[in-house]
Amino acid sequence: MPGYKPFVDLNVGFSNAENYRRRENKSLLSKYFVGDDFLDRIINPNVYYIVGEKGTGKTAYATYLANTIYKKNRVSTFDVRQTEYQKFIELKRQGHLPLSQYTEVWRTILLMASATSVISHSGTPEFLRRFTKLAALKKAVDDFYENAFAPEIVKMLTFVESGELASSLLAKYAGIESGLSAKTGFQANDSRSVFQTNLLNIRKTFESALTGLKLDDNIIIFIDGIDVRPSDIAYADYFDCVRGLTEAVWSVNHDFLANIKDTKGRIRIVLLARPDIFLRTGLHNINTKLRDNSVFLNWMTTYKDYRSSLLFKVADRLLAIQQDEPPEKFGQAWDHYFPFFAENVKAASISGEKGVKFFFSVPSF
Repeated sequence: MPGYKPFVDLNVGFSNAENYRRRENKSLLSKYFVGDDFLDRIINPNVYYIVGEKGTGKTAYATYLANTIYKKNRVSTFDVRQTEYQKFIELKRQGHLPLSQYTEVWRTILLMASATSVISHSGTPEFLRRFTKLAALKKAVDDFYENAFAPEIVKMLTFVESGELASSLLAKYAGIESGLSAKTGFQANDSRSVFQTNLLNIRKTFESALTGLKLDDNIIIFIDGIDVRPSDIAYADYFDCVRGLTEAVWSVNHDFLANIKDTKGRIRIVLLARPDIFLRTGLHNINTKLRDNSVFLNWMTTYKDYRSSLLFKVADRLLAIQQDEPPEKFGQAWDHYFPFFAENVKAASISGEKGVKFFFSVPSF
């Protein structure tokens, strides 16, 4: 086969996997990506969290699945940004948002994200004619944003924040009773009660529309971006939002989405989080949730076993796939660029052997 390309001519990809969401970079991730056990575990219907340290590939897995249709799973990704935290802080400042309500606001937003994702992936005119409740929601949201709605969390927060207008539009298109409690039927008077009543109305309307859907494919919604706290957001405010989101992901998945009947395809929401953040949220039975409802991304390997590790497979593929004629044998590309072998670096160092010591290292993905 022809000689290998010089290492300086190789493209080792982006440090931040968000770059692979751009149209011109999508094929690059598909080219480099190594399908593995993590990928199949992530699409398991019981998984609601992907947990891993920064740089372990949480965003890369979500982005890969969003760029393709893997085993009949259609994927949307939503990012939590600085603006979302500021919106929550403003709602709290206005007296609308006691700590207990953070989860309720996030539940409503996650339901909106679910409906938005269904419309994005399946919302053909014929589909919307079949499911009129979802079509009515789309009309209400389009009216609210004057047909300029963008599928972003901040847009959904604005819809929730403007609860009175949102409720009136849902009343117009979806037939809910604007300004009335769905449970008690009383007219709310103080601002906090009005906000909570409108929030309940919005949530119930989206739940009703999602309950009646019949989907052929699964839809997964990944929520990303909580690993980094914006510098101008106080930690307490940041963590109140993150805790509420983590609890809402469990509640919406376990209490609502998992119980929708008579549909082949399922909707599921998956939160991407660092282990320290996830564990600090204090979810009930958190160790059980980490074991049964999460995928923990751990790439650790030993020097002795590195060639059989997933990390080595990724690195070798990254090098091999860029050659004009990729090598036939696994590990051949790595050995060309890194022709070093030491059976036990530590033992050699301790014994005082003379000569060059070679240490195994790979770039992070």
